[in-house]
Amino acid sequence: MNIHEFQAKVLFEQYGIPVPGGQTAQRREDFEKALNALPDGGVVVKSQIHAGGRGKGTFTDGYEGGVQVLATKEEALESAGRMLGNTLVTHQTGPVGRKVQTVYFTEISQIEKEYYLAILLDRATSKPVIVASTEGGVDIEKVASEAPEKITRVFIDPIHGLMPYQARQVALGLGFKGVAFRQAVKIVQALYRLFHEKDASLVEINPLILTKEGNVEALDAKMGFDDNALYRHEDISALRDLNEEDPKEVEASRHSLNYIALDGNIACMVNGAGLAMATMDIIKHFGGNPANFLDVGGGANEEQVTQAFKIILSDPNVKGILVNIFGGIMKCDIIAAGIIGAAKSVHIEVPLVVRLEGTNVDRGKQLLKESDLAINSADSLSEAAEKIVQLAAQN
Repeated sequence: MNIHEFQAKVLFEQYGIPVPGGQTAQRREDFEKALNALPDGGVVVKSQIHAGGRGKGTFTDGYEGGVQVLATKEEALESAGRMLGNTLVTHQTGPVGRKVQTVYFTEISQIEKEYYLAILLDRATSKPVIVASTEGGVDIEKVASEAPEKITRVFIDPIHGLMPYQARQVALGLGFKGVAFRQAVKIVQALYRLFHEKDASLVEINPLILTKEGNVEALDAKMGFDDNALYRHEDISALRDLNEEDPKEVEASRHSLNYIALDGNIACMVNGAGLAMATMDIIKHFGGNPANFLDVGGGANEEQVTQAFKIILSDPNVKGILVNIFGGIMKCDIIAAGIIGAAKSVHIEVPLVVRLEGTNVDRGKQLLKESDLAINSADSLSEAAEKIVQLAAQN
């Protein structure tokens, strides 16, 4: 689960990480009140969406930049009016973009230098890793490819946590000295406490800045959390913004289905994440494009399968459905009965190919054959993928 920048900065402040003062507004009539709460002078106006690249983004009406640094509050008021309710397109949103429903006003910071600082989970080592760079304010992927020597990585033992010398190592790697060095060490330590205590999957500051006064502060903030740990954090769960999520993905989560929307036209329903990835790969191999990732899990029942079909069919781009199930804990005949019941309930009007394998597979195939439904059965994954790609192209 991701949260907005302004929400992340509230958490930063709770953990003692300095951030510029800021105010939010979700309605135009609240703009002046929010601006009046800030000191006189320039204002930064920031569109709040769950995507990076806001500053370089473009609104659908042609207005340039989802982050604006403005000299006066009057200019900030006008800029916020252009942003709120408008759709911002960035390299991370795709061409559809995201509608801006919150505007964030912050004080202008006098920047001497920008840095990058983040903590995330390194899946290769199963450890948290601090990633820091002297090249802040730009995409870290670009720095990694063009100047990898400018990136410092410090791996943290999850048993012992962040050691004091590691926080100093990061601050030294960024080149801080004197008072700024001590401030940077405290920020690194606070950032790890936040990461650990809130079960975050990512905490990112880009940029972390050194001000002209010699202080270190977080100019931006990005946070993501482990969905499986949210039951421990009601305060974090309350920050979820459903407007920033695909409605199909929100509906899937209500039924304990793992669903991610994609931009293809062949829907997939699979049990098991690895099998789902393989299914999408083989669809691509035969020239098709997956419309989604959908893992119904190892113990899916007829109700979940029915909801899965409804979610799949709510995507107008879907021209065919491939169901690929391996019957282990759930036997193939029970799965087939669930598919038949769900298909009758939902009234599927696009081609449907089902591939079953595992326990009671022959009985499951027999049930599909006797169902009198337009279900195309396949004996192998290759056959199933090739068949659905051909059928979808004809639909």
